[in-house]
Amino acid sequence: MCDTMVALPPATAAGGVLFAKNSDRERNEAQAVEWHPRARHASGTRLRCTYIEIPQAAETHAVLLSRPFWCWGAEMGANEHGVVIGNEAVFGTVPPSRRAALIGMDLLRLGLERGATAAEAVEVIVALLETHGQGGDCGHLHEHFYDNGFIVADHREAFVLETMGRHWAVERVRGVRAISNALSIGAADRASPSLLALAGVAAPQALDMAGRFLDEARDAVSRGRLRCNRATTLLSARSGALTIADMMRTLRDHGADTGPHWHPVDTVGRTICMHALDNERRGQTVGSLVSDLRADGRAVHWVTAASAPCTALFRPLIAGLPLPAMGPPPTDQSDPATRWWQHEAIHRAAVTGDFAAWLAGHAEDRDATEARFAARIEDALQPGGDPAAAVAACWAEADAMERRWADARPKRGLAAEFVDSWAQHDRLAAAPTRRAPRAA
Repeated sequence: MCDTMVALPPATAAGGVLFAKNSDRERNEAQAVEWHPRARHASGTRLRCTYIEIPQAAETHAVLLSRPFWCWGAEMGANEHGVVIGNEAVFGTVPPSRRAALIGMDLLRLGLERGATAAEAVEVIVALLETHGQGGDCGHLHEHFYDNGFIVADHREAFVLETMGRHWAVERVRGVRAISNALSIGAADRASPSLLALAGVAAPQALDMAGRFLDEARDAVSRGRLRCNRATTLLSARSGALTIADMMRTLRDHGADTGPHWHPVDTVGRTICMHALDNERRGQTVGSLVSDLRADGRAVHWVTAASAPCTALFRPLIAGLPLPAMGPPPTDQSDPATRWWQHEAIHRAAVTGDFAAWLAGHAEDRDATEARFAARIEDALQPGGDPAAAVAACWAEADAMERRWADARPKRGLAAEFVDSWAQHDRLAAAPTRRAPRAA
């Protein structure tokens, strides 16, 4: 379960487009941050996605991906042209296919690799969806089948694309827009003829995709509409003045009912920044991205490369610059040499201890550090600046800060079943447990 959001002018302070996403997946499902260069491919080349092969494009764009370690596709990412995409699991009244096809993460990566604008990326996704379909297990240790919704944006425009099987609808974004794990498009700007026929309407403007096809029972579990409304409320309150700090703050939101002694164990249901429990909240936030798509076409991306954005620092990346060292590719086996697992030790110490005390001791310093990073990057983007040196300095400072955090081991008398739940996942992380991608 995830949350994705975007803000366009005039909602943004600087006149650009702001994008943000939390990727929520299972606890040990480490996510790799990767940079793949532009490439040319010989005619007739086949591309192996997570489950199926499709024809490869003649040329693919360079892409920055945040990718679950076991699959070919990605949960969120950007390309060299400043196109960004985030996906969401959605559930309609037509059940998702269990047959292996393209999964939503594959479609996301393909849209980035093949689309030089947001509009082009939408066309890539819908064409591949209609040709190859979507389907297959998207879970790590637990089977999980779903269809997908997307926000696709560049520095000029953004779109919500929601799907159900091979059916799809597109809404052009105006102002602030959030999506979560629920169909949300009412009247559409465009829709597949097959969806219009299924809905019994003649035009996209007469379609109410959410009202007609939302699976109410699944939404009662995922609470997608509630989280979508929460993100929309938070961003709308700052409309006209939104900055990357507002996007980061929203990704760290634990809901309206948190007090000074709040702990994730106290939360019922799901929140935008999500911490796992052994109930309906089986997953947690395992990666986060904020993108600053500037009006001049330049883009600065901010990643945690870690779970739980509330316990992590957002770090800057700029397309075309070297990716800071990430260590060996992560798996679901704990490995202190990998960046994701380095931070996960900090998160697990915080979440199984006095979480409120951890936030009280670190959040102010975290936010001030990120503000300093933003100022440093802004200076580096001016004529004569050195963006590569600025990015490297931010990552080095963030690493030093997180090493200090790792020394803090807050304690609290939590319910035994909560601590045991995390201990069970610690034991699972001691050895590889990911199954190979399953065929149809």
